[in-house]
Amino acid sequence: MDVLVVVDMQNDFVSGALGTQEAADIVPYVVGRVVDGLNRGETVFFTRDTHEADYLSTQEGKKLPVPHCIRGTEGWEIIPQLQEYAAHPIDKPTFGSRYLGALLKAQDEDLRKQGQPGVEKVTLIGVCTDICVLSNALLVKAFLPEAEIVVEAGCCAGVTPQAHCTALEAMKACQITVVQEA
Repeated sequence: MDVLVVVDMQNDFVSGALGTQEAADIVPYVVGRVVDGLNRGETVFFTRDTHEADYLSTQEGKKLPVPHCIRGTEGWEIIPQLQEYAAHPIDKPTFGSRYLGALLKAQDEDLRKQGQPGVEKVTLIGVCTDICVLSNALLVKAFLPEAEIVVEAGCCAGVTPQAHCTALEAMKACQITVVQEA
């Protein structure tokens, strides 16, 4: 089974409170990759950074005092170009989703019990390369150490271009395959 994970393609990270031009620039590539993945039979999951109204009193809020992705706000929503594909996003209160890792591990075990190959490949795309993409890639690697974990660099954007490149190098060092082209 091949899986595509679309990380935090939300309004606040593309055009809102923490939006960047780099994030806006990858939107057509991300949409194309999701469509391509669905056409190839990949299982597609979306994550959604999710904070509550008390965000500024949390540890993250104290270190990054920019309210973003507050549950129920427009900024929290998946970008319009991807909403039709993201029926049930995985809400996560922090950078990485333990739930995503556990879900993938459970699917892997179920498939193997049925005599099928398990989760063989997990590809991650989205934002921010240096925070949530990196965190989720490492978590998935921890839950599925024998699966190939891939990050498609051309479908990711970091907080800054330099942070994006640094994160890609860190993931390579952790045996995550980084594919450059979009």
